Amino acid sequence: MASARTEELFRRVDAIEYGWCLRLNRSCSGRRVRELFATVSRLGDGVFWYTLVLSLPLIYGQSALLPVLRMAIVGFTGLALYKYLKSRLVRERPYISLAGVVPGTKVLDRYSFPSGHTLHAVSFTVLITASHPELALLCVPFTLLVAMSRVVLGLHYPSDVAAGALLGASLALASMVLIPF
Repeated sequence: MASARTEELFRRVDAIEYGWCLRLNRSCSGRRVRELFATVSRLGDGVFWYTLVLSLPLIYGQSALLPVLRMAIVGFTGLALYKYLKSRLVRERPYISLAGVVPGTKVLDRYSFPSGHTLHAVSFTVLITASHPELALLCVPFTLLVAMSRVVLGLHYPSDVAAGALLGASLALASMVLIPF
């Protein structure tokens, strides 16, 4: 459970980010824009990453096995980390806390900080492009769309996405030091 100090900090940050959340969320009021970002968000639930990770050994052979193992370890670590943080920090999602922000798709859980979608997208992109740089043209734009989708759909604040990106990059980089090959 969040401390009173954490709750007050989030209230202040929420107020600062309110304008951005509202503007970006309103940009998704058109059906096609909302559907695009909802689709990207659903793919970011794991479908895109699972498909890509399972395809790597088929494309690159045995040389992809260690990077895939590293991605699996980082994926499970990231899942545990963001679930732990969400359960402790309990920051309500923008569509719950901010007047005028409307959810553009269904949510996986109640709290928003940090963005697990962004954490995984960034960590997998860092790891995939470190071992297979040619996949950056696919992964980097998708990761940016995933991160944007979270705010546009009213599910996260920009700071949730920034924290998810920072955590994801940190996990990926740490894994490259701790799991060398």
